[in-house]
Amino acid sequence: MAEAKILATIERTDTEQLQISISEYKGKSYLNMRIFYTTDEGATWLPTKKGVTFTPDQIDILTEAIEAAKQEFMSEEMEG
Repeated sequence: MAEAKILATIERTDTEQLQISISEYKGKSYLNMRIFYTTDEGATWLPTKKGVTFTPDQIDILTEAIEAAKQEFMSEEMEG
């Protein structure tokens, strides 16, 4: 299996982060969003079972959902 290409990391706590990456499995590429944890103060990050994987043809749906969320948050900020 090829090494995952990390696109973004979102810190959740001192010992937990969400890693957004592209990885390959059985010759196909996937977008992975997975919670990783550390027990050695960030020297090593290990994957948990908590996460979700998207196929390339699902990326557009995810993008649309994120855009819709951004619009929703922006309109809330305007109202507030």
